[in-house]
Amino acid sequence: MTWDQMQELMWPATQETFQMVGVATFCTVLLGLPLGVLLVLTSKGGALQNQPVNKVLGAVVNVARSLPFIILMIALISFTRWLTGNSLGWQAATVPLTVGAIPFFARLVETSVREVDRGLIEAVQAMGGSTWTLVRKTLVPEALPGIVASVTTTIIALIGYSAMAGTVGGGGLGDLAYRYGYLRFETTFMWIIVALIAIIVTVIQLAGDLAVRRLANRGRGGGRTRLLRPRAVTPDEDLVAS
Repeated sequence: MTWDQMQELMWPATQETFQMVGVATFCTVLLGLPLGVLLVLTSKGGALQNQPVNKVLGAVVNVARSLPFIILMIALISFTRWLTGNSLGWQAATVPLTVGAIPFFARLVETSVREVDRGLIEAVQAMGGSTWTLVRKTLVPEALPGIVASVTTTIIALIGYSAMAGTVGGGGLGDLAYRYGYLRFETTFMWIIVALIAIIVTVIQLAGDLAVRRLANRGRGGGRTRLLRPRAVTPDEDLVAS
């Protein structure tokens, strides 16, 4: 196979990989973030403490995480066909990718949120802040660097899952590596695809690390100080008030 032939095949496959990972990441964050926060809120000592609900949610997340992705894909074929009208292609692959990534991401979010300073949480509650205020003003902002790191980890995991999905007709670079690298013994082509995936993963990891560092540095710039320290009253304001 010539280099020109490889390029004609690789560009559409790369686009499919980006599309399925992008859609799956968006859906995973949209559903996994509130699930992770809810796991914290309903746990012992949480703002919405409810042990039965927490145990049920935890059990569902643990079971979903324990399923090998290839088995999950097969188990969801009927649901995928009902939802997308097909069980092949990158659009269909986004369904099991999302279902498999949501519990994984939710546990990462839970870990990040649990690391928020307990004193900040108690301060918001002492000032009469609602649960929604607690989540919006304290839990998510303070845990944001960890959440962004979790998103980065999830994207990289989804790229690996997408390559696996390619072996059963999911499209993308995994499908290309399987059909040409394995079935047609184009070993050189397969290693080029492996190198491309490694480059994509490296770029995503570097971008994620950079975003985490910037968020962490901004968080050390005084966000907590503004929350806990009351605004000083100037002499003029004191005179007007009197």
